[in-house]
Amino acid sequence: MTDGTGRATVLTGIRELVTNDPAQGDLHADAGDRLLGLVRDAAVVVRDGLVEWVGPAAHAPAADGRHDLAGRAVVPGFVDSHTHLVFAGDRSVEFAARMTGQTYDGGGIAVSVAATRAASDDELRRLVAARVGEMRAQGTTTVEIKTGYGLTVDDELRALRLAREVTPHTTLLGAHVVPREFAHDRGAYVDLVTGPMLDAVVAGGGPALAENVDVFCEPASAHAFDGDEARTVLEAGRRAGLALRVHGNQLAPGPGVALACELGARSVDHCTFLTDADVDALVGARGTTVATLLPGVEFSTRSPYPDGRRLIDAGVDVALATDCNPGTCYSSSMPFVIALAVREMGMTPAEALHAATAVAARSLGLDRRVAPGMPAELAVLDAPSHLHLAYRAGVPIASALSLPG
Repeated sequence: MTDGTGRATVLTGIRELVTNDPAQGDLHADAGDRLLGLVRDAAVVVRDGLVEWVGPAAHAPAADGRHDLAGRAVVPGFVDSHTHLVFAGDRSVEFAARMTGQTYDGGGIAVSVAATRAASDDELRRLVAARVGEMRAQGTTTVEIKTGYGLTVDDELRALRLAREVTPHTTLLGAHVVPREFAHDRGAYVDLVTGPMLDAVVAGGGPALAENVDVFCEPASAHAFDGDEARTVLEAGRRAGLALRVHGNQLAPGPGVALACELGARSVDHCTFLTDADVDALVGARGTTVATLLPGVEFSTRSPYPDGRRLIDAGVDVALATDCNPGTCYSSSMPFVIALAVREMGMTPAEALHAATAVAARSLGLDRRVAPGMPAELAVLDAPSHLHLAYRAGVPIASALSLPG
């Protein structure tokens, strides 16, 4: 966004600016516009990667440079808060099987584990860089990356190091599934994750390689972890100083959501099968635990979609993310996710965009508003309004904004 020279650039010609800051918008606007903090015919001044001024273009201050967006809309850059980008191999045959009715139970993860373990550092680095580039080309400016396709101490550490080359938002998912070599001794694998693996992630006296710890808590799957195992992993991660995230309630009702809310996880992701008690727990955890919905997974597995409308109406903090991974959603497109949320989960276009930016950011401990002092993480739409993200589903109208240097 900046060449670091201290020069200020004014972005003008913005037909519609989404700020995620209600104070910037019209207090008399409708609920969706207020949620997004919409400013029409707007301008933004950027200096050294930070927003310096926001408001109507007619009142924009002088700047060293000018970048005219010619009537396009600008939104906060998408925050993809759930991805698995460090992997090798191909599972397109598995996708085809899902389309003919074969159910998903997590077993295919072993295929990705084998391919990822066999790949070189350079091959994985190239694959990750390409996927991140693909995301930026579709408007994503912040990405979280999980491990989970190594499942040995060395392979998980390698995945974290490669992920940290492209993002500070890294998550240890050693407890993705129980690897085949531990199939007859699950307890020994949990001990490995909560002992040597976690110790290696936080060793060295400097910042830990991972920002978060995560666990795939799905008792309905023989490959994932039950509630007791998940609690052991999460409590160990918390003692090690990591923030908590949970894969929960994807395949069937289970303890994942309740556990995440009890332990103060930043996010519980999937939330496809929820009881009334689960929804009540998420309402009680508002402000601490976000429900991150991943509708690309349901699209790719022919599973029921989460009920986003139910959660929002109950008062739950709802985020959206891609879950970009080789088995259940090999899509890096946040605009696609927004369109699915609107079409299949009962969310309005404003709610879906807010979930994909402001709330997803909150689940990573970030603030993503377009306001003075905030990072100038912006996406530009080749369209006059944010409504086109769902209206023009599948059309590449969004991209991360880069200023001419």
